Amino acid sequence: MRKSFKSYGVLMGAVLIQLCIGGIYTWSLFNQPLADAFGWNKSDVFLTYSIAIFVFAFATLFAGRLQDRFGPRLVATIGISLYSGGLMLTSLASELWQLYITYGIIAGAGVGFVYVCPLSTLVKWFPKRKGMITGVAVGAFGLGSLVFKSAIQYFISTLGVSQTFFALGLISALIGLIGASLLSVPPAVINVKGMANATIDRQFAPGQMVKTRSFALIWIMFLFASTSGLLVIGMAKDIGVQLAGLSEDVAANAVTIIALFNAGGRIGWGTLSDKFGRIRVVSIMFLMTAAAMTAISILTLSYITFFISLAIIAFCFGGFLAVFPTITNEYFGVKNLGANYGIVYQAYGLAALMGPLIVSALGSLKMTFLIAAVLAVLGAMLTRITPRPDISESSSGVLSSQN
Repeated sequence: MRKSFKSYGVLMGAVLIQLCIGGIYTWSLFNQPLADAFGWNKSDVFLTYSIAIFVFAFATLFAGRLQDRFGPRLVATIGISLYSGGLMLTSLASELWQLYITYGIIAGAGVGFVYVCPLSTLVKWFPKRKGMITGVAVGAFGLGSLVFKSAIQYFISTLGVSQTFFALGLISALIGLIGASLLSVPPAVINVKGMANATIDRQFAPGQMVKTRSFALIWIMFLFASTSGLLVIGMAKDIGVQLAGLSEDVAANAVTIIALFNAGGRIGWGTLSDKFGRIRVVSIMFLMTAAAMTAISILTLSYITFFISLAIIAFCFGGFLAVFPTITNEYFGVKNLGANYGIVYQAYGLAALMGPLIVSALGSLKMTFLIAAVLAVLGAMLTRITPRPDISESSSGVLSSQN
C-alpha cells in the first residue's frame, strides 16, 4: 500500500513538471507580439522556437545519462531552474541574439532536462501499464499549452510581451520545483539485477543500441513522425491566418485545439498501444497524419477543415510522443532507458530544424506540408520492416519469463 501511495505521488510530480515545460508549445502566441514590440521579422522570431526545440532534444542526451546515474529528482530540479530562469531572462531580451540565448538555449535546455525524467521514472513504477502511464506523463506536457494559453494572452495584454516571460518563469518555478521534489525511483529497480518481477527481454547500453538495425529504423521513423507535428504546432496561428483566412483572435484558438488533441492523443494512443501493439499503432498514426497533411496542402481551407486537420495532426503527434519511449523501453530495456531514449529523441530535435529549413527553401507552406505527408507515408512503410533487435546483439541481454 505504501509503495502504491508513493507511486501516485511520483505520478503527480511528473504531471506538475510536464505541465510547466509544456508552455513551450504556446510559442505561436508570441510570434506577432514580439515582432510588433521590437520590429523583428516574424520568421526570425519563429527561429527562437526551432532553436528551443533543437536544444531541448539535444539536452535529453545528457539528462538521460544523468538521470540514470543520479536519479530524477536532481535532474528535474536542475531542468526547472534552467527553464524558469531562461524565461525570466527572456523578459530582459531586446535583441534577437539575446532571445535565442535566453529562450532558445537556456529555457530549451531546461525543457530537455525535465522532459526525460518522468518518462523513464514512471515506466519503472508502473511496468504493467507502460503505454498508458507514458501517455499520461507526456499528455500533461501537451496540456501545458492549454493551461498557460489564457494566462499568456492576459499577461501580454496587461503586462506586455516581455514581462509575460517573467511571470511565466515565476509560475513555472513555483509549480515545477514542487513537482520535481516528488520524483523518485522505486527501490526494486535501483539495481537492475534485483528486478525479479520486471519484464526485461534485453538490456542494451547506448553504444550497443546504436549499432542495431532496429535503432536506425526507429530513429528515422521518429524523425518523420515529429516533422509534421512540430511544423503545425509552431506555426498554428499563422497557418490559420494565412491559409484559412481566419482572424488572429480566431486562429489563436488553434493553441487550444492542439493542446486538447495533443494530450488526448498521448493518453489514448498510449493506452491503445498496450492493447494492440506499439508498431501497429504507429503505422495507423502515420497514415492519419499523411491524410491530414495532404488535406492542408491541397484543399482551400475553411474554419472547419483547418481545425479538423489540425486536430488529427495534433492527436497523432501526441501519440507518437507517447509510444516511442515505450518502444525504446521494450526494444532496448529499462536499465538505460533515460540515456537510450535521449539518443532516440535527437530525431525530434532534427525535425524541429528540418521543417523550417524546408519552408525557407521552398517558400511555400503548402508544398512543405505535402512533403511532410510523403514522409509520413514513408514512416508507415518503415513500420513493416522494423524488427525487434536480436538478443545476441546485447552482450548484457537478460531473458525474462515473459515475452
